[in-house]
Amino acid sequence: MAEAPLIRVEPPGPVARSIIDRDSKALVQSYVRWVPLVVKEAHGAVVEDVDGNKYIDLNAGIAVMNVGHSHPKVVEAIKRQAERLQHYSLTDFYYEEAVTAAEKLREISPVNDGKVFFTNSGTESIEGSLKFARYFFGGSRQYFIAFLGAFHGRTFGSLSLTASKAHYRKGFSPLLPGVIHVPYPYPYRCPFKTDDPLECGQAVLDYIEEWIFHKLVDPSEVAAFVVEPIQGEGGYVVPPDNFLPGLRKLADKYGILLIDDEVQSGMGRTGKWFAIEHWGVKPDIMALAKAIGGGLPLGAVVIRGDIASTLVRGSHANTFGGNPIAVAAMSAVIDLIKEEKLLDRATRLGEYTLKYFNDLKEELEIIGDVRGKGLMIGVELVKNRKTKEPATEELAHVIEKSFKRGVVVIGAGMSTIRIAPPLVIDDELLQKALDILSDVIREENRQLRP
Repeated sequence: MAEAPLIRVEPPGPVARSIIDRDSKALVQSYVRWVPLVVKEAHGAVVEDVDGNKYIDLNAGIAVMNVGHSHPKVVEAIKRQAERLQHYSLTDFYYEEAVTAAEKLREISPVNDGKVFFTNSGTESIEGSLKFARYFFGGSRQYFIAFLGAFHGRTFGSLSLTASKAHYRKGFSPLLPGVIHVPYPYPYRCPFKTDDPLECGQAVLDYIEEWIFHKLVDPSEVAAFVVEPIQGEGGYVVPPDNFLPGLRKLADKYGILLIDDEVQSGMGRTGKWFAIEHWGVKPDIMALAKAIGGGLPLGAVVIRGDIASTLVRGSHANTFGGNPIAVAAMSAVIDLIKEEKLLDRATRLGEYTLKYFNDLKEELEIIGDVRGKGLMIGVELVKNRKTKEPATEELAHVIEKSFKRGVVVIGAGMSTIRIAPPLVIDDELLQKALDILSDVIREENRQLRP
């Protein structure tokens, strides 16, 4: 088992501080840094900083390193490909590595007769998805329906769909016209004021059909629903079981496409290849990125065959999508998830982690809700169980204190701890991280209720 946590000097140490100072002078400071972690190297589920401190990684580089940091087989695939071919634009030429990766993705995809378009990031995958949906209808359907609490990216089209935090959009208007936002069925904070998850899910579906389609826009003008099967940045929110099947039926009823954003929830994160599979729903278009590249910049859009067939040459392209090194890493990632049975591992460790925090919830008033699938788990902190007031300051304290004790964890939504370690994390290492995290939460609970 890897030795972690191991804090040699209280972070940030002297080397880290010097790099952070240089960062402030050289880089645009539009990022949100949760903690002053300056990473030197990482292996498996352990991250080491420039001062020799070691941390257990509970965020996997923001749900990217599903097969672990620096997995030898991914490293070997990258090295082998880099020695042969580093770039030769797929938009103008051919190479087998991209075909092989696309074939592997098609094999695991829930999209019927899926065809693959490679991108460089999640936001680019969403941008492509919007274009493909509009193009399929010949421009006759200009509207998209997205959900409050959603995060789909920060470029103009994807930002127009994003509605997880107002400050992401502030100062960038006007955004893409034709985007309509509706409530997402958030069982713990249902916008329709019901404590019954199924009632909440049905209320959202009814709202779309009875209010949006009758009062605001005719469904014949809607190109697609764009949905995260589990909201990520919005708080790791798992919808009620009737919602996604109901949304699929609604889409079919009105001839609307269903775009599934699996950027954060895909590639085994939830114990299925793709989170939408938990509900037996097939999307028409699926947007991917993060974990598919094994740490390299890579995204993909999987498009239903008949939709893909409408795209003519030159209608969409990019220079770096499907880069030979990145797709070689992707092929290795898919192989590793199969070989190491990481879907089963994510399910088993996820069930254990959910039970761990649900048991802790019985003890601590500060924990309002525990939810998730596989190793995509949210622990929502509240100041008061009855009012459900978000414990935002307490969340910040938990993140900072955990970091100082050797666990890197971040937040989501208003006050949710986001737990998404590499799927390869050692059982004992995960246990250490959970115990440290629970001790810190207990401290915050005592501060809240001495």
